[in-house]
Amino acid sequence: MTDADATTTTATTISTTAAAGADWQAWQQSWDGQQEWYMPDREERFRIMLDMVEALVGPAPRVLDLACGTGTITARLLARFPQATSTGVDLDPALLAIAEGTFAGDERVEFVTADLKDPDWPARLPHDTYDAVLTATALHWLHAEPLADLYGRVAELVRDGGLFMNADHMIDDTTPRINAAERAQRHTRMDAAKGEGALDWSQWWQLAAKDPVLAGPAARRFEIYGEHADGDMPSAAWHARVLREKGFGEARPVWCSPSDTLLLALK
Repeated sequence: MTDADATTTTATTISTTAAAGADWQAWQQSWDGQQEWYMPDREERFRIMLDMVEALVGPAPRVLDLACGTGTITARLLARFPQATSTGVDLDPALLAIAEGTFAGDERVEFVTADLKDPDWPARLPHDTYDAVLTATALHWLHAEPLADLYGRVAELVRDGGLFMNADHMIDDTTPRINAAERAQRHTRMDAAKGEGALDWSQWWQLAAKDPVLAGPAARRFEIYGEHADGDMPSAAWHARVLREKGFGEARPVWCSPSDTLLLALK
């Protein structure tokens, strides 16, 4: 499938899904629940992310929601900062359908369909620069070299004094015993939650594939990506070093859990 095949305009997607009467808020809640099964502290990282946005660029930022998915960051951004604006960019047709349906009619929000591995994806954006570029639990599917290339393009999009934040799995290979113990405990808790009815990734997509509105976009999604796969997931120190090499003046973690890190880079 080509990028053109994967791309649908925002207007067409919104009109089609709105006519079908999909319950977008229900899909948002379902997505949040599935993600929280993996990351029970997910909301805490979003709170810290927005704290740092406010501290560094104020309460009315122009934000790029990178690999936006269903618009999770955008929803929390606008709830906290009503004067903010957001551009969401992603390639996933199903998650973008949910995002576009959720924010239909909100002039503060725009969505762009683009492949972040395409070096020309920034040309599709409505703005040349942003106060903040934010992403969460999305870039771990990239391997180190394309991720470093992406960081270079992000650095060009962030204005001087602006920031980039990435909340994701960042694995320190120098601590294998700690990593193994954390993983074992986390999966024990996940298994218990699943026994109580929590949906995992595969089950959520099975539901989406049965939905009359999302079935088509979900099928296109798997044509584009195939099954879910992880990239290299390098350490927080690697991310900070590469971001500085690509043009940011400062970079360090501002929050972490035993398995994940929220890393902030300041231009």
